[in-house]
Amino acid sequence: MSTPPPQGNPFVQNQPQGQNPFAQGQPQAPYPPQAGQPGGAPFAPAPPEPARRKLSFKTIKNIVIAVIVVGVAVGGYIASQDDANTAAVGDCMHRGSADDNNPDLEVVDCSSSDAEFVVLAKVKGSYTALTAESKCASEAKDFQYSYTETGDGSNFLLCLKDYTK
Repeated sequence: MSTPPPQGNPFVQNQPQGQNPFAQGQPQAPYPPQAGQPGGAPFAPAPPEPARRKLSFKTIKNIVIAVIVVGVAVGGYIASQDDANTAAVGDCMHRGSADDNNPDLEVVDCSSSDAEFVVLAKVKGSYTALTAESKCASEAKDFQYSYTETGDGSNFLLCLKDYTK
């Protein structure tokens, strides 16, 4: 004759037969009434605070890249404020490059040792080399050099002469 398998968990010692070994303990009685509560209802438990998100490497990298891009844009804008397109009559200029096709003229203080030219006239419009010479001759009698800039939305002509201190 065979015997039926034992009931319950064979690894738990001193367990009464017929009880669930995984059952959680149940409270014996409800909480006592709290003072100031109508009907003696207990306070509801406070919801847990949301977990704070930690900044990931990717987020930090994107923030750093954005700061660099903004810095370059602001730096470029500030650096362009000394370009020839901001020059006015009477400003002193410095040639930043030896290339005649792109002299990289910059506005400098006339008391600076870098001052090489003075602006005699600034004329809006697009000019060829021949028309620039004739336009400067009519605008500034004693000009020595003409500088034209086209594109970037600003077309103009500068009539220049050597600056003597």
